[in-house]
Amino acid sequence: MNKLFTLSIGLSSILLSQNITSIEYNGLLHLSKDMATEISDIHVGDTFDINKIDESIKKFYSQGYFSDIIVSTTQNGGLVYQFKEKSVISKLQMEGYSSEEEQEGVFTAIGLRKGDLYDAVKVEKAKKRLIKQIESEGYYDTVVEVNVVPKDESIALEFEVNKGEKIYIENIDFSGAKKIDKDDLESALANQEEDFMGWLPGLNSGVAHIEHLAYDGFRAKDVYMQKGYLDATVSDPLMRIDNGSYKANITYKIHEGEPYVINSVNIIGDVDGLDISNVKSNFKAVGGKRFNINKLRKDMEYLKESVADLGYANVKIRPDFKQNKNNHTVDVQYRIFPGKVVTINDVIISGNHTTKDRVIRRDIYLAPGDRFSLTDLKDSKKALGRRGYFEKVSIEQEKIDDTHSNLLVKVKETATGSIQAGGGYGSYQGAMVSASVSDRNIFGSGINSAISFDISKISVNYSLSFNNPRVWDSDYSLGANIYQNEYEYSTYTQKSMGAGVNIGKQLTRNLYGSLNYNYSKNKTVVDDNSTFQTYSIFGQEDLNYAKSTFSVGLNYDSTDDFYVPREGIILGGSLGYTGVGGDEKFLEGAFKFGVYYGLEDILDYDLILRYKLRATALKDQGQISLPEKLFMGGIGSVRGFEPYSISPHIDSVDEEGRESRKYLGGTKSVVNSVEASIPLSKAAKMRLTFFYDYGMVGRDRVDEITRKGYGASIEWYSPMGPINLVFGRAIDPDGLDRTSNFEFTMGRKF
Repeated sequence: MNKLFTLSIGLSSILLSQNITSIEYNGLLHLSKDMATEISDIHVGDTFDINKIDESIKKFYSQGYFSDIIVSTTQNGGLVYQFKEKSVISKLQMEGYSSEEEQEGVFTAIGLRKGDLYDAVKVEKAKKRLIKQIESEGYYDTVVEVNVVPKDESIALEFEVNKGEKIYIENIDFSGAKKIDKDDLESALANQEEDFMGWLPGLNSGVAHIEHLAYDGFRAKDVYMQKGYLDATVSDPLMRIDNGSYKANITYKIHEGEPYVINSVNIIGDVDGLDISNVKSNFKAVGGKRFNINKLRKDMEYLKESVADLGYANVKIRPDFKQNKNNHTVDVQYRIFPGKVVTINDVIISGNHTTKDRVIRRDIYLAPGDRFSLTDLKDSKKALGRRGYFEKVSIEQEKIDDTHSNLLVKVKETATGSIQAGGGYGSYQGAMVSASVSDRNIFGSGINSAISFDISKISVNYSLSFNNPRVWDSDYSLGANIYQNEYEYSTYTQKSMGAGVNIGKQLTRNLYGSLNYNYSKNKTVVDDNSTFQTYSIFGQEDLNYAKSTFSVGLNYDSTDDFYVPREGIILGGSLGYTGVGGDEKFLEGAFKFGVYYGLEDILDYDLILRYKLRATALKDQGQISLPEKLFMGGIGSVRGFEPYSISPHIDSVDEEGRESRKYLGGTKSVVNSVEASIPLSKAAKMRLTFFYDYGMVGRDRVDEITRKGYGASIEWYSPMGPINLVFGRAIDPDGLDRTSNFEFTMGRKF
């Protein structure tokens, strides 16, 4: 649409009136008349100046509201501005790309929203962004037509998209590559040949990503730099496309040269407090080893962090390479430009609509007046992520001057209070349902409280818990819980009512210690119809006992997120004694270990590997009743089997040939889990996780009973909280094993 500016001033007005007698602004919707007067800077009584009026029209148009402006005069020397405002976009519609539910997000991404003023230039830019976005998905010759449909005083924009065809890479030729394997080179590229079964998530489909093609030559060069080939050159890729089949061939011309060995590594630059010899002792790239650009990058980052931890927030590290082409060695120098020591001026928190500032500040290890520390900044971000209050956390520096910076802590809160539910179905326990009302962050205070229950054909459980992780913002925690449980096993029913308290202390940033006490009254009722001699286990047909337990625990957690960690480890252990009062007398030791490793930086794909181990051992000091012994199965144990269905047992056959099983319980157990998690839908915050579980439980030996399970789970971080749908399959179960193919939980970390 062409923009028209019209200035119509009568000659008679110029001759008859030297001063402006009145000013009118007609057609304004977005600007007030006072604001219009301020923009035009023309007032009643001013001398008539056609140049100044022309300048005012330009100022009005720069506001972005108007498609046409006409200025005229009245017979008595008045000035009249007539504005025609741009139409409002009342509707955005797209055909041929994205679902109706996704369209709002697509339009936002390309810079358009309902309610915006129509601007042809802006719409054209949005069209180009959309084409670029579609091409990034591998579609070639994408065509987008935009129809402008008038609707009363507004307009509708209709985008008609023809995505064209996808380009598939048929062959990649690395001409001149002899010393580096083709697979190693190709694995570094964004554009790769199709993998076998490339349609599976995580494998390469062979679809071309045109926007990344210009950078693939640098990625291939980086592979050579990782292998020490400093003289290697890689040409820009040449892509040939068959317009009939949309198949493409890509060629790179490569000169390799010879690999270089590091002769020496030196650090240039004096920094107060920096122990250069200690820093160098932790370097990965050292003299005598082949040059590897990845190791140098890690060394540079380590050096930068070491200097930044001394307060030099603006430190720069510049690497210099001095190559000896005769003997193919290289001297590496890192030049430090530390700048000045930076002090934190202020910590500015934003995005926390519910969580109180003080709750966030207690997990930030930098305060106004502190020297800057990069390690403290990173640890602060991880600590906030582990709380589970926030969906997203970022901490940025805002430079004030050479010696002062603000920390900008930006959080995006997640739902911490929720009504949660879970359940499943098993052949033994039938339908299961559980629910809880909980809040991990009551009124933004950081206090966690929950009331929950779960009911199935064989169980009824209730609990109420409370925990303050930072009492009066100190390093101490305090918690309490009360519960009532009833569980019907195959030959007896167990009822428990109890309560517990715990106190803890944050010993270091990642290490937490706790002291716990729990007391419960328990009743075991034997099934009169049982064919088993239950007394051989319990010592009597019905058993009532009290249990009193003191325990101490240590837990280390360096993960970066509460629900879906991508890095870090969890390491914990506890030792408890049951027997200070009550009837039960035994020792219990428990150990857990978890390691999380995200491969996105390496593979450019959000794959997370997880390994989890849980081990428990009981030692009899006088009495361990069956309900206190160890059982496996279900979520958190060996998936594919029903909860508490795996333990040492006695099988028998009655007179009618019916088989049955009596569980004895174990005193030793170990459960291992290996998991691989990939994104299923980033927009829906949904992941697909494949798992393999291997568990052992026994009385004399830990491997008396071994069970394995595998399967997949859908981990959905829904608006109601985290939901975990588990589809498990038992491996080689025997005839009396109770298996479970599906379970789900809500509100648990993954």
